[in-house]
Amino acid sequence: MIGYDELLHVVKNESDLEEFLTREKEYEYIYNYSLIRQNLLEWFEFDSDAKLLEIGAECGALSDLFCRKVKEVVALDDDEKKCEINKARNSKHDNITIISDIDSYKDKNEKFDYVTVIGGFEIGKMELAKKYIKDGGTLIIATDNKYGIKNWSGMPDGNTGEFFDSIEGYNDKEIDSSYSKKSLEKIIKEAGFKEVDFYYPVPDYIFPMEIYSQEYLPKNGSIMVKTPSYKKERYEVFDEVKAINTICDDGMYEQFANSFLVICK
Repeated sequence: MIGYDELLHVVKNESDLEEFLTREKEYEYIYNYSLIRQNLLEWFEFDSDAKLLEIGAECGALSDLFCRKVKEVVALDDDEKKCEINKARNSKHDNITIISDIDSYKDKNEKFDYVTVIGGFEIGKMELAKKYIKDGGTLIIATDNKYGIKNWSGMPDGNTGEFFDSIEGYNDKEIDSSYSKKSLEKIIKEAGFKEVDFYYPVPDYIFPMEIYSQEYLPKNGSIMVKTPSYKKERYEVFDEVKAINTICDDGMYEQFANSFLVICK
């Protein structure tokens, strides 16, 4: 497994990370450095004069995108090593502040036009988002669907690495970051957000190649490739593509989409 020292070494010594990824295939490199990650929100029309708070910025896979899209970015992550990598990766930007001491930041009264929680969504992060978002601001959430088709068809669980964990309720494991569409929407509306728009990244929110909306959902034949597994060998319990086709025919894609991208106002 690639550690943070190796990740930091690459950022400091490789001038072209995309070219580097043509030579190195380890998942940690792809997850942290592939520009495919930015497909998730490259299309979104941010206000260029806005301030954005990124909760759970990790190593900065999306921080670069946000710096290009808005006037000011504050990137929070409670892992100092991840923050160090983010600083090295995005040193070319002068509109980003990267903070690892989240507890001390909680005392600030700063407000933001946008707050993002990309991956690892949980109730605690929702409370943090509510504290810092302006009235009329936008919360952006990306997370896996616990009932996503990949979890039924033999993909290892994104939280535990085990098979079928999310659909079995995690078997008493303390996991608080996997939701159905219904439960996620309930949490968001109870937090006071009135406008909630769901989008559906394919194959998932981590490496999105397509993004469908509620107004334009996939049809039979739209999705032609099963979900790839980069970390661990997967099972093939059934033909995932054929199953998606029948799900689309029955108008149930939203319940079985692998991931959600949610824009909340």
